[in-house]
Amino acid sequence: MTGIELARAYYEEFGRAMLEKEFGRYTDRIAAGLVGHGSECFGYDDAVSRDHDYEPGFCLWLTEEDEREFGFRLFRAYSKLPREYHGVKNQNRSVLGSQFKGVHTIGEFYTFYTGCEGAPRTMEQWLSIPEFYLAEATNGEVFDDPLGHFTRIRQEILTGRPRDVRLKKLASSLFYMAQAGQYNYSRCMAHGERGAAALALSEFVKNAASAVFLLNDVYEPYYKWVFRAMKELPVLGDCALQLEELLSASCDAEKNKAIIEALCSRLIQVLVEQGLAEPAGDYLEPYAYGVNDRIGDGILRNQPVML
Repeated sequence: MTGIELARAYYEEFGRAMLEKEFGRYTDRIAAGLVGHGSECFGYDDAVSRDHDYEPGFCLWLTEEDEREFGFRLFRAYSKLPREYHGVKNQNRSVLGSQFKGVHTIGEFYTFYTGCEGAPRTMEQWLSIPEFYLAEATNGEVFDDPLGHFTRIRQEILTGRPRDVRLKKLASSLFYMAQAGQYNYSRCMAHGERGAAALALSEFVKNAASAVFLLNDVYEPYYKWVFRAMKELPVLGDCALQLEELLSASCDAEKNKAIIEALCSRLIQVLVEQGLAEPAGDYLEPYAYGVNDRIGDGILRNQPVML
């Protein structure tokens, strides 16, 4: 049973009954689900990841007003739910564990990820928040949300990122791909600097993955889940296999250069197909500027392409 499945079953059997019995007059105001930090919220948990956070539990989210009225009583009631379910016990909390299960205000939950009690409001906020925070704020499942407030903010984050912000991040990723992969990797190898070449490969892979997520308009998760999530994407998701190959490759410069160029060629094809750039040869740097030139906001467009 995955963490999401465990959370839902535990909520349906114990959580819903507790709410209806002890908080019947408020059940139309309480949101429930499992969203946030950890592989279980992405559906990526397995036997290895069960050393932390794999336990019966779920999240309950309240408005600030409701938290003041009955939040502490709800917290106490939640803490009295069975500590073992389907043979899985609540774990002692450690530095590896998250604190997101249990009772929280909606504002508290989203402030952790966005710095405000909801979706980002300004271009600067959207640019500064790490992609994996936005991914964690919108992953998992919402089991119940009668008010719709938690889900409304969730949807704003999922679909509300300004196009200009996405283009700026994409332009930056393309620029770093060109510099690290198409230019500096070969030069580092020619100088015999294998460590620097490995760093260049890593920088290329990191930015190539970011570019693929941006082309799909999907938030990129924390680095250890990037390749797994990337393989699920409809546009260029299969590039994850080649990027993994580069990271685990031997110092075969010619082979690695061929993989780099093949990946860049595929990205260029998609950029042109999506109308984000005009054909400009095989080198990615002109495409980075081409994407940047499509940014509507003059201040953002005129900032350096490299974030």
